[in-house]
Amino acid sequence: MLAAGVAAGLPGSSLAAETKQGDMIYRTLGKTGEKVSALGLGGFHIGVPKDENEGIKIIRTGIDRGITFLDNSWDYHGGGSELRMGKALRDGYREKVFLMTKIDGRTKASAAKQIDDCLKRLQTDHVDLMQHHEVIRFEDPDRIFAEGGAQEAMIEAKKAGKIRYIGFTGHKDPLVHLRMIEIAAEHQFHFDAVQMPLNVLDAHFRSFANQVVPLLVQNQIGVLGMKPLASGAALKTNAVSAIECLHYALNLPTSVVITGMDTMERLEQGLEAVRTFKPMTQTEVAALLNRTATFAKTGKFEGFKTTPAFDATARHPEWLG
Repeated sequence: MLAAGVAAGLPGSSLAAETKQGDMIYRTLGKTGEKVSALGLGGFHIGVPKDENEGIKIIRTGIDRGITFLDNSWDYHGGGSELRMGKALRDGYREKVFLMTKIDGRTKASAAKQIDDCLKRLQTDHVDLMQHHEVIRFEDPDRIFAEGGAQEAMIEAKKAGKIRYIGFTGHKDPLVHLRMIEIAAEHQFHFDAVQMPLNVLDAHFRSFANQVVPLLVQNQIGVLGMKPLASGAALKTNAVSAIECLHYALNLPTSVVITGMDTMERLEQGLEAVRTFKPMTQTEVAALLNRTATFAKTGKFEGFKTTPAFDATARHPEWLG
C-alpha cells in the first residue's frame, strides 16, 4: 500500500498550482514559474508517421488545442523528429510553445555541438529546456559534471541565451536519478526539471514515483512524467485502459505528462484524458494499482527498466563523446 499512498498523497503539491483554460490544464514547472500544459507531445513518436505532413499536422493541431509543452531529442530518428518539429513551428507556432529537447553528449565538446545541432534543426535561436538525455548509468552523473563534461556546455549555452532551463532524463533506475541530483548538489547546481517513467506499473517496481518524485516536489524541481502507458505495454496487461493510465500520471504531482502521439487518434486520446481528468482519491488510486500489481512485480512490462532495448546510447556510445 506504500505505492498507493504515495501516489494518492502527493498530487496536491502540483494540482494546487494548476489552472484550466478550455479543456487544457496548465501547471507550474517547478520553481521556474513557467506555466506549461499538463499534456506534453512526445518527440520520438512525432517522427513515426511516414508522411512528414501528417507529423506536422499532429503538432500544430495539438498546439491549436492547447498543448504548449513539446518534447524532443537530438537523436530521435537521426534528427528527423527535430527537423519535423522545426517545420511545424514556423508561421508563429514557435512563440506559442515551451520547447524542450535533449542531448546525449557527456563531454563539453560533444554536448556543445549537439546543442547547436538541435537549434539548427528546430529552426530557433533558443530552446526553453535542454536536458541531459538517458542518464541511465551510475557513472553518467560523474561524466556530466566532470571537468570538461557536458554540464559546462550547458552552462555556457545558458549564458549565451541558447537555452533557458536545464534538466535531465532517464528511464532505467530511480537510484541513478537520485545520484544525478546528489552530484548536482555537490556542484551547487539545482535542476529545473527531471524526466522519468511514471505509470501504473512503475508504482510497484523500481518506482520513480515513490523514490524520486517526493524529492523533486520537496526541492521544487519540475516533474516530467513519460511513458504513461509504459510504451504501450500497460495495455497488454488488459488490466487498465489508456485513459486510466493517463489519469494516473496526471494525478501524480507532474508538471507535464509526456505521451507519444503519432496519429490524430492518439492525439485525441491524450486530449480526452486531460478533458476528463479529475483528482483521484487515495481509494481510487489504490484500486487501480491493485489491478496492476501482479503484472508489475518483475518489471516484465517495463522493458525500458529491465532490458537494453530502449538504451539508444548503449547502441551508439559514440553519441556520448
